Amino acid sequence: MTVDSRLEERGHILRELGFATHRAGDELHGAAEITPEMHVPGTEHLRTSVLVTWADTLAGLLASLVMGPRVPVTLELDIHLHGPAPAAGRVRAVGRTVKVGRSVFVAELDFSVGGEPIAVAGASFMVAPDPGVTLPDRLSVEMPAGADRLRVPLAERAQCVRTGPGVAVLPRTPEGLNASDTVNGGLLALVAEEAVLSLAPGATLSFLGLRYLLGARVGPVTATARKHGELARVQVRDTGNDDRITTLATARTFGG
Repeated sequence: MTVDSRLEERGHILRELGFATHRAGDELHGAAEITPEMHVPGTEHLRTSVLVTWADTLAGLLASLVMGPRVPVTLELDIHLHGPAPAAGRVRAVGRTVKVGRSVFVAELDFSVGGEPIAVAGASFMVAPDPGVTLPDRLSVEMPAGADRLRVPLAERAQCVRTGPGVAVLPRTPEGLNASDTVNGGLLALVAEEAVLSLAPGATLSFLGLRYLLGARVGPVTATARKHGELARVQVRDTGNDDRITTLATARTFGG
């Protein structure tokens, strides 16, 4: 995905997660309150895909500081949870730059609730190949939390549905796009998560790793998961664009 200037707009699905960011020296910090609408269905645990979304936002903003005005594009992102995510509390995230190369930017992130670590993440970015795609002049890494909050579960808000064992479908909607008018990477994580969880009722993800290969430009997006034990592999395809693979994901469940 691309670093998402659209998250500053009212009405964007991921804006309703209430994530705010601010600079702290060389670091970028973020915070948000967990709400029941962010839980994995049938559990009282925060979705791993929500943490992916926040990690992508924080790391993407860090990348924009060194890659701007060109648009950073996420290559890979992975997140590891120490244990099942909490049901409530204020999540605090800290993002740090690890490497700034000619073509690749790498960041690492830590997440905690109440001072206790809950997850670690890493993300790598490249510059968008289209030089005509640039960041808006008004983009700031200081992003306040939006006024709106989720009123229904996240998957319902995104119209992401499980259509069968190991299969989930997500439409391409204006409220779920990023700066390059493709489906936001956090929502691609959501549909991948839903495909895996359809094979493991009551479970949550202990790990989610994503390789972003191609923007989902047409939709709907279909995620298909294969699971053996606690490990799953997922292919996410842009059904309306010749069924091309947009994302490859690997996931592991807790007690699944």
